[in-house]
Amino acid sequence: MKKKDFIGVAYVSLLVIVWGTIGSLIDYPLLQSSVYKEGSLGQISTFLFSGIICTLIGVYLFPKFQANFIKDDQ
Repeated sequence: MKKKDFIGVAYVSLLVIVWGTIGSLIDYPLLQSSVYKEGSLGQISTFLFSGIICTLIGVYLFPKFQANFIKDDQ
């Protein structure tokens, strides 16, 4: 595995962890206050919207992230 491939896999893995954490931090108080129940459309949409936002931010930040770890000559 080349360094470029490893950086890409690590970035996506980190992004998934961030997405799950943010989604859970938003989800927990909503579940505790009975805004919606587990497995409901509300919970699905919470994770869907947080996933979309994290994906957009991730696509925007990837070139900057990659530039910090990979030189153009590699």
